[in-house]
Amino acid sequence: MVDVLRVPFPVLQSSPSLSLKPRLCPLIPPSRRLHLKSNSLLFPLFSSSPSFFKLPLRCSSPSMPLQLSSLSQDSLLYSRAYWVTKTIIAWNVDVVEGSCYLYASKVAALSVTDNGIQGHDLEIKLEEDRSGLPPNVIEKFPHIRDYRAFKLPPVLDAKNLVKCQLAVAEFNSQGKCRNATGLQLPGVLDELFSYDGPLGAFYSAEAVSLCLWAPTAQAVYAHIYKDPVGGSPLEIIPLEETNGVWSTKGPKSWEGCYYMYEVSVYHPSTLHIEKCYANDPYARGLSADGKRTLFVNLHADDLKPEGWDELADMKPDILSFSDISIYELHIRDFSANDDTVNADFRGGYMAFTLKDSAGVLHLKKLSKAGITHVHLLPTFQFAAVDDEKENWKYVDSKILEKLPPDSAEQQEKITAIQDDDAYNWGYNPVLWGVPKGSYSSDPNGPCRIVEFRKMIQALTHIGLRVVLDVVYNHLHANGPFDKDSVLDKIVPGYYLRRNTDGFIENSTCVNNTASEHYMVERLIIDDLLSWAINYKVDGFRFDLMGHIMKRTMVKAKDALCSLTKERDGVDGSRIYIYGEGWDFGEVAKNGRGINAAQFNICGTGIGSFNDRIRDAMLGGSPFGPPLQQGFVTGLLLEPNGHDHGTKDVEKAMLASAKDHIQVGLAANLRGFVLTDFEGKERKGSEVLCYGETPVGYAFCPTETVNYVSAHDNETLFDIISLKTPVGISVEDRCRMNHFATSIIALTQGIPFFHAGDEMLRSKSLDRDSYNSGDWFNRLDFTYNSNNWGVGLPPKQKNENSWPLIQPRLADPSFKPQRSHILAAVENFTDVLCIRNEYGSTTPVHHGSLASL
Repeated sequence: MVDVLRVPFPVLQSSPSLSLKPRLCPLIPPSRRLHLKSNSLLFPLFSSSPSFFKLPLRCSSPSMPLQLSSLSQDSLLYSRAYWVTKTIIAWNVDVVEGSCYLYASKVAALSVTDNGIQGHDLEIKLEEDRSGLPPNVIEKFPHIRDYRAFKLPPVLDAKNLVKCQLAVAEFNSQGKCRNATGLQLPGVLDELFSYDGPLGAFYSAEAVSLCLWAPTAQAVYAHIYKDPVGGSPLEIIPLEETNGVWSTKGPKSWEGCYYMYEVSVYHPSTLHIEKCYANDPYARGLSADGKRTLFVNLHADDLKPEGWDELADMKPDILSFSDISIYELHIRDFSANDDTVNADFRGGYMAFTLKDSAGVLHLKKLSKAGITHVHLLPTFQFAAVDDEKENWKYVDSKILEKLPPDSAEQQEKITAIQDDDAYNWGYNPVLWGVPKGSYSSDPNGPCRIVEFRKMIQALTHIGLRVVLDVVYNHLHANGPFDKDSVLDKIVPGYYLRRNTDGFIENSTCVNNTASEHYMVERLIIDDLLSWAINYKVDGFRFDLMGHIMKRTMVKAKDALCSLTKERDGVDGSRIYIYGEGWDFGEVAKNGRGINAAQFNICGTGIGSFNDRIRDAMLGGSPFGPPLQQGFVTGLLLEPNGHDHGTKDVEKAMLASAKDHIQVGLAANLRGFVLTDFEGKERKGSEVLCYGETPVGYAFCPTETVNYVSAHDNETLFDIISLKTPVGISVEDRCRMNHFATSIIALTQGIPFFHAGDEMLRSKSLDRDSYNSGDWFNRLDFTYNSNNWGVGLPPKQKNENSWPLIQPRLADPSFKPQRSHILAAVENFTDVLCIRNEYGSTTPVHHGSLASL
């Protein structure tokens, strides 16, 4: 996800929508306190048997809204304290002569009243540790480095205590309650329950086993179903817990059936023990729309296309990662409007398996010219597109085709059904480890698995490796009620990153995940390994990689690199990973640990997108004035009327852009020396942009992914058409398009192209087409149309620019003809051939370059 948010915000709040007033609470009499002076009080708080927790539970249902009474200012709705190790709670309060206590309730009955904290089963006095938080805690939680440290008794039964509703309260010296808040638990959960054993479903010749990591759960059951939807469970099986991992073993007959977990767990968002129904976080198969998890053995022979086990030997050779050229493509864009594709295959995995469709022939042409990798936009199970095709809504394209090119009617009709049609980019993950059902012929059963493998196999056969777009930085849903919530039902408050008030961070769009937590990191790495081994993919592009910790990325790279053909059926040394190294939100400047931002990730061999060369070529940034010009779009030489300043200012801007591009041509290497526009020799790291940020940051060429266009923002042809003067010819715009793609193709580093850059692709000037349907995202591999002038782009993201857009769409001289498109394709492939002929022969390198 580059620069533009795509996912509509759900109803999320950074604080409760309640009018909260501070209220003083008298200190609970000392006779009711447990000061833990006697060993008799240091017993395990609860029985480890699930049957012990026969509690009044609320079934998770959207029809049951949260009911809250008036609470104190620092109420239990907040989680402002952190249980960071077994014996330390961190809280940002100044106790002085007062006191702090920890409270627990196994039935979630805690409340703040005029009489203090009520409803607790256990009350423990906390002692402040004046030495502060230890270095390992500060390293893990740098954003709370200045919090006070409060000690817990080391013999406390913390493993059972984390299953309760927990709160801490502070009292002044007169016994008045001044603060009360809930706790965030990831620190203590990582210390006590980090786990590297089996998770998910496992298959032997005689049995099927289930393992679920859920240390805060009070009880877990597996509901086994015969069918993908409807019907009563065949059986309901209680799972047994060992150190936070719940497991059971069942008969081989479970294979091919479906299951759901029932998890009884305290959820901080509702302040109740909830009975949550969730899919397996390690699911490898699903029913339609993720209603249930499929018991599926990915190693079964009947799920493997012919020749699947030998596919690694058929992968096209890559002598060096420097030889990679990437083509970014959305699965539905590829064939949804291709009449040369069988109607049943259009928009899905199987369209790639055809021999002579227009799209496949185009991919063959690109492969022959030098494209090595196809980057597929999200292919995992995501929300917002129904897996069942019969539920999709359509707009008759023949009606749309009759409307004027600058009409608002097209977007009205498209947006009226946009949440019920077949289209979405897919950056709203539900389950990371299962192929999306809507792209398969049958979303139930193993069909999606087999067809996904056939797609990978077909692309391999035409000389292309496959990169998957992975979105580990956020999840679509949270809480105990949402049907698309999974991880936050299993271990509430753990998988999603929370702010210092205890509410979920959403700087990525929504529901940021926390890879700094051990089991989140583990899930990410396990998921990558599954895709690499079970689907033989060749690379991963990380959405908003800067929101993931550097440690996680390096561990993921090392784990992938360790895969071998002999043991795993894939050569992990040939798997390339890259992502968006933007540094913003709560993780900026290492706010949650050393993150995988551009300046941190260099030296690891992991690639990151180079926005410097993009902005220098196009002008401004995606967030700047839409008419601001750059090196390619006519700055100084073809003025469009935008006020860039005086001529001297424009000359300086153009000269600076030239320097930025020159560094980009040298792979954005920090040590590359150039003569800048002032005649001075400078290193790439000494050329500055973006508020004194260095242009050059990479240690080696393969750490830079150069691009000028991607799925986000306007297409290359559209941005050129917007920024150039209205009076220039379409031929000039086509030449600018070719100039831009040629610069990217001939750079050192990894060139990256958005599908259609080579065909003058247009989205009718839509700057964010994530939910704009097939109509605005159409690709035409017959080269008859580039999709320019198909109506004003959707109002939600584009209305402010309609006054600029409308006259351009209405002007027939802006629209390229077939001859222009054919010439663009030929020019693009010619330049690729030049790059391919004179490409790198440097061996693939995997070691750290941090010492350079």
